[in-house]
Amino acid sequence: MTGLAFLIPIALGMGLFGLAAFFWAMRSGQFDDMDGAAHRILIDDEDE
Repeated sequence: MTGLAFLIPIALGMGLFGLAAFFWAMRSGQFDDMDGAAHRILIDDEDE
């Protein structure tokens, strides 16, 4: 029983940390250009 009292707050804290990291990424524009990276891989930039 003492193990659960130790692990449940740790799991909740890690979940809140992950949620905060996700909202930070949303606010800082990490997911704004979803198609740009998909199209950028098709562009041939070789300088030959």
